[in-house]
Amino acid sequence: MLARIRSLPRGGQQPVREGEFDRRLIAPMVLGSVLNPVNSSMIAVALVPIGTAFGAPPAETAWLVSALYLATAVGQPVIGRLVDTHGPRRLYLAGTALVGVAGLLGALAPSLGLLIAARVLLGLGTSAAYPAAMHLTRSEAARTGRDGPAGVLTALAVANQTVAVIGPTLGGLLVGAGGWRAVFAVNVPLSLACLVLGAARLPRRPARARRTSARLDGTGIALFAAMLVALMLFLMKPQAAHWYLPAAAFAAACAFAARELRVRDPFIDLRTLAGNRPLIVTYLRQLLGYTASYAFLYGYIQWLEEGRRLTPSAAGLVLLPLSGAALAVSAATGRSTAVRGKLVVGSFLQLAACSAMLSVGTGSGIWLLAAVGILAGIPQGLIGLANQAALYHQADPARIGSAAGLLRTFTYLGAMAASAANAAFFPHGATTAGLHHLALFMLGGAALLLALVLPDRSLRRLASGTHN
Repeated sequence: MLARIRSLPRGGQQPVREGEFDRRLIAPMVLGSVLNPVNSSMIAVALVPIGTAFGAPPAETAWLVSALYLATAVGQPVIGRLVDTHGPRRLYLAGTALVGVAGLLGALAPSLGLLIAARVLLGLGTSAAYPAAMHLTRSEAARTGRDGPAGVLTALAVANQTVAVIGPTLGGLLVGAGGWRAVFAVNVPLSLACLVLGAARLPRRPARARRTSARLDGTGIALFAAMLVALMLFLMKPQAAHWYLPAAAFAAACAFAARELRVRDPFIDLRTLAGNRPLIVTYLRQLLGYTASYAFLYGYIQWLEEGRRLTPSAAGLVLLPLSGAALAVSAATGRSTAVRGKLVVGSFLQLAACSAMLSVGTGSGIWLLAAVGILAGIPQGLIGLANQAALYHQADPARIGSAAGLLRTFTYLGAMAASAANAAFFPHGATTAGLHHLALFMLGGAALLLALVLPDRSLRRLASGTHN
């Protein structure tokens, strides 16, 4: 029987067959969602030349990393909630437009302060596309009656993970070709491509849906932002003298909880979240997995440049096999329903990668340095893919945008913890001894991740559903 045809309110486009995922959405979804990971990773190889250009020490250039993480950690769930209440199209277009503005500002910035401001804008602008993509995926699954669009989820995960790990290589090539400003300027054409694709292909939200949208919990959002900002500022430079930051985070958390438990339509439904233990554990796995991943990404590449004395371009190329490993494993396992299997294997391999870091030194050959990167790339592909699939099935469909945004928040909390670890273990530069201490820290996190995965029976019941 021929599939029925469903018309969509997108001018000039062909109708979509009933029961089929609208594949015209995939290009804007994927391209928009990779803006965040590519900007979070390719800056790694630009930190040293930026510091040289402005005469800034590593403690100051580290703000280029932290500023984006801070903006993203707050922005992802907030914009995700806006996507849930107002639809994905407007938020996607506004966010990707802001990315272009931020890229231009960074490319022309005459000072480190303006560069940091550009990174904040990049963090906010790149916070819209991933929640929008997850919202669209869930909407299409409901329309088609196919609750587990594994192919689409795999495309999102493969693109995000691959771009995240290929970012240092891309950054190295950009720095080599056009200097560190090219790392910012590349956002302008990427933004334009997203705007063209988004305007042409993303569905407009019906007027009736806009009229019935829930009210936004502005007070809850402000308290949530205050809690995260205080916590992440402390993680950036944890010292006893900064005791007031965790105290402020705790106070904001208490006020946030009291607020969210009282209002009719909270920003984050804490009652529902508290009753959804599997989703909470997914967030914790994301935190632990990406603490180790980002500690490796930034710590290892900084050591390659400073400890092993490689150029930024060469350091990026050494990590290129890491990208290939993450891509290959994600593509090969993406349609598998074995969420638990991915997490178990990924956890063990993350332990192995951390152990392998203990074997490298200033005299290590390039083949060994690349092999360690390959070993680190495989768990990055498996863990991120598995957590995304788990969240898709565990989250409330009506709040999938904010739930997906919160997953990214835990990703960047892990990144901030990794940044704090790098600062602690590399106080006077990326030495081999510091790298080995960092590896021991990562081993502890990988062991905790495995301890969360092995006893979790809910993972055995998870399946990614029908293939798309």
